[in-house]
Amino acid sequence: MHLGTIVGHHARYRPDHEGVVFEGQRFTWREFSLRVNRSANALLSLGLRKGDAVALVVPNCLELIELYWAAAKTGIIVVPLSPLLRGSGLFSLLRDAGAAAVVSTAELVPVLEEARAQLPGIPASRWILTAGAEASNQAGYASYSELTSGASDDAPTADIDGDDVYNIIYSSGTTGLPKGIVHTHAIRAAYCTTFVAAFRMRPESVVMHAGSLIFNGALVTFFPAFFLGTKYVLMKKFDAAAFIETIRRERVTHIMTVPSQIAAILDEPSCTKEALSSIEMLCSVGAPLHREHKERLRAVARGSLYELYGLTEGFITILDREDYDRKLDSVGCPTYMNEMRIVGENGRDLPAGEVGEIVGRGPMLMPGYHGRPDLTAQAIVNGWLHTGDLGYADDDGFLHLVDRKKDLIISGGVNVYPKDIEEVLVQHPAVREVAVFGVPHDKWGEAPVGAVILREGFSVSAEELRSWANSRVAARYQQLCEVLVMAEFPRSAAGKTLKRELRAPYWASTGAKI
Repeated sequence: MHLGTIVGHHARYRPDHEGVVFEGQRFTWREFSLRVNRSANALLSLGLRKGDAVALVVPNCLELIELYWAAAKTGIIVVPLSPLLRGSGLFSLLRDAGAAAVVSTAELVPVLEEARAQLPGIPASRWILTAGAEASNQAGYASYSELTSGASDDAPTADIDGDDVYNIIYSSGTTGLPKGIVHTHAIRAAYCTTFVAAFRMRPESVVMHAGSLIFNGALVTFFPAFFLGTKYVLMKKFDAAAFIETIRRERVTHIMTVPSQIAAILDEPSCTKEALSSIEMLCSVGAPLHREHKERLRAVARGSLYELYGLTEGFITILDREDYDRKLDSVGCPTYMNEMRIVGENGRDLPAGEVGEIVGRGPMLMPGYHGRPDLTAQAIVNGWLHTGDLGYADDDGFLHLVDRKKDLIISGGVNVYPKDIEEVLVQHPAVREVAVFGVPHDKWGEAPVGAVILREGFSVSAEELRSWANSRVAARYQQLCEVLVMAEFPRSAAGKTLKRELRAPYWASTGAKI
């Protein structure tokens, strides 16, 4: 059981079916399979072998898709990294992963030069640049296009089984330093089968992705799309108007989004029922989707909406489109062969309605964090993944997400959940996005602060927003001590809001770990 047979299967049995679309480039499965073979053979020509790690520090591009599948054919381990990484943030992860080669872009050469100085063990021939002529003109770097143009398009062979490592994906670092999450070929095969069924995909589906393809949430649709041989459309970057136009033009049926993208789409005038009429699955992932946005989304895409809660480490729940209306405030239930528990501080299971830590297990559970058995032992206890998230199960077993443990605000000894305040503040007609976090307070220990991004064309003061929200929250201890109006939030490559960066200036003088 390994992923390396998938693309070749479609090339053999569905050769003329359109398989991959990127920036106006279109490839049948036969054409794409040959490109993958050349990519795989190019890596092997550099002396790379099964078990070697290749870091992919690139934005969305055709080469990234090819390399994901070239690795699947060779047993090489892919390590997707954000092209936004700089300095120690980049070379510490390259070192941690034991990278034997690095693929990046000509635009990042100044960043790569610093990393090369820190990693002399990677030979010059294995620092590879994409982007054609620009890459060919960079002295001291190999050109991906030159390597692949001279490589054989015969399928390589490798002795791979399901327990072999396919990738190391580093956590987005929303609550701390990134950890290398290991996935095997068998785990990624479980992605194929689980999400094909959960999202009702079929070979005739058209799957699109507009966010970063290095984000694990992107792979929730990537793997099942390729498993079935659908048409897979990748956008270079997210733009709300282009996103909607691409759905209309390509007749997209399945798409994964993050809440910040949904907020932008909803404010786009072209976001209509007609524009989204081809959609059969529009799923939100990566962070809780606020009820206000759910309500607005239902007006244009009712009957096709899903929400996924999950960890890259390997546990998920899905709110299915058939349950969306009746369970609007939940994030669904565990998928096939996954199990969930809600546990208290003593590790005992809690009854329905009581808030505790979400723990789960299933076929997508990671074998561990790369090189960190200590952290693995903390996260996986007796086969159960401890998520660090708080929630409760209702009487029907559906999960209601409350908040992350590390985002919990304790004000005057009372637990304050930022999500409860966010759900109020986001209802203001001027607010597009919101993030609530705790800051030090002389009297209460901690107090909540709200950061907002306003909708285009709206103007309102921070004090007006604070007064508006504080008159509507359910309890006095939920009242905001401050509101920040921001042009943009700090985000991970996945599009997740980095609350730790928002609250860091407030806690800097205290010495507290955030």
